[in-house]
Amino acid sequence: MTKEDARRAAFVRRKAAHEAAPVGAAGRLSEILAGHRGVPVSGYLPIRTEIDPVSAMAEAAAWGPVGVPVIEEEAQPLRFREWSPDAVLVPGPFGVPVPDEGDWMTPEILIIPLLAFDRAGARLGYGGGYYDRTLAALRADGACLAVGFAYAAQEVKMVPTEPTDAPLDMIVTEREVIVP
Repeated sequence: MTKEDARRAAFVRRKAAHEAAPVGAAGRLSEILAGHRGVPVSGYLPIRTEIDPVSAMAEAAAWGPVGVPVIEEEAQPLRFREWSPDAVLVPGPFGVPVPDEGDWMTPEILIIPLLAFDRAGARLGYGGGYYDRTLAALRADGACLAVGFAYAAQEVKMVPTEPTDAPLDMIVTEREVIVP
């Protein structure tokens, strides 16, 4: 299966999972972040049918810096702007909201959205390579924990990968925590 075929199928699975999503789907993510109080975290502001990490991000923001990704240039690593639950948001690239202002930060934990994942830690994203480039840069500078956040229904037997695809260190779903 090609990555494009896998993406099409994954969008359908994620949409169905999103429509059936339980209240409190970010509970396990909150539990993971509670074990890393004060560590700089980057989350994301969900679009389309992405699982929503905002409640877990808000809890983490009470203990330390939380940022969200900002695309500044195509085909470049992401940058991260500090976010808070009351941040003023403006439309960013691809319609993703970003804070209107705030300091730039370097996260040590990245909460990463995805279309599909497998138990080996492979992630299927939208195809822009932003998180792959970002993880490569952050890992070259030191340790960073890549946490995929998804609905359990987004799991597949095997994600098609390429050598430049950065693996996840952990996957958190509404049901479980998977460590490859």
